[in-house]
Amino acid sequence: MTTSNSRPGPIRLGTRRSALAQAQSGHVATALEAVIGRPVVLVPITSEGDTNRASLSEIGGQGIFATRLREALLAGECDLLVHSLKDLPTAQPDGLVIAATPLREDARDVAITRDGIPLQQLAPGSLVGTGSPRRIAQVRRRAPRAEVVDIRGNVDSRLSRVATGELDAVILAAAGLSRLGADSPLRREELGLAEWPTAPGQGSLAVETRTDAEPELLAALAALDDHDTRLAVTVERAILEGLDAGCQAPMAAHAAVTGSEVRVRTVVYAPDGAQRIGLDVTESLNGEYIRRNGSGNGADAADGADPMPAARALGLILARRLLDQGAADLVSREHSS
Repeated sequence: MTTSNSRPGPIRLGTRRSALAQAQSGHVATALEAVIGRPVVLVPITSEGDTNRASLSEIGGQGIFATRLREALLAGECDLLVHSLKDLPTAQPDGLVIAATPLREDARDVAITRDGIPLQQLAPGSLVGTGSPRRIAQVRRRAPRAEVVDIRGNVDSRLSRVATGELDAVILAAAGLSRLGADSPLRREELGLAEWPTAPGQGSLAVETRTDAEPELLAALAALDDHDTRLAVTVERAILEGLDAGCQAPMAAHAAVTGSEVRVRTVVYAPDGAQRIGLDVTESLNGEYIRRNGSGNGADAADGADPMPAARALGLILARRLLDQGAADLVSREHSS
């Protein structure tokens, strides 16, 4: 888009209307302006997830926050989108591309309480709020004497329900609190990824645009991409894809990249938390693991080829291992589609 004097016009960044969505979009807008040297304006868009107040466990999470935004992008109402990657279905729509995954924030969950009592030490009957089937299952394992309350709402409303005593704890993403700059007298308990892995892509943003976007924009977005973040979330989302369970399934996957190695912790939970099937593996993405497990995709990554196909192949292999161990019996009851 150009103005009448042929100077490039502003870049339009589509975003959900929530405070968190606009905060994280604002961070990307500032970074993009510094790279491309053009103003970036936010275009608020209302998604189904913002208007449908039903429980996520009832309506499912497949695209509920992304579909309307993607329609606006394809229709030319904006030039790019910023998503929380954990909210995106694994299937990529025709005509769109995730052009950047900026450096990942803290991927952990945190338990928020009034007095700092650890989750597992909450008194019997304590009320813990979360709308995520994965977190519900994890709370039931960590704090079996507590009662889980299925909730929706923005971060401030969830924090206020703890502050007023309506709930004894809520489970939130550390990255969301950080991006909002939430300042509260409430106490935080960071939940370690070893025992409490989080959703595929949690803590990461996805910057999406059209495949036919102007080259200048694509090049600027590429400069915002963090290689290790993209590698890690590619593995995580491939596990979700391989399970074919939808992004609201009671499963977790977290990958951490160190040099050419990636450590992956992934767990599938029964909805009631009574059972879990998990893997904790460290593998090289030089292709040896992929060859050893019978997939040819990406096996030449050590020779300088794009390692992303190898990362995806690793995730699919791990999903197959989970399924072979019985994960399908856990995720298919209510959450698979």
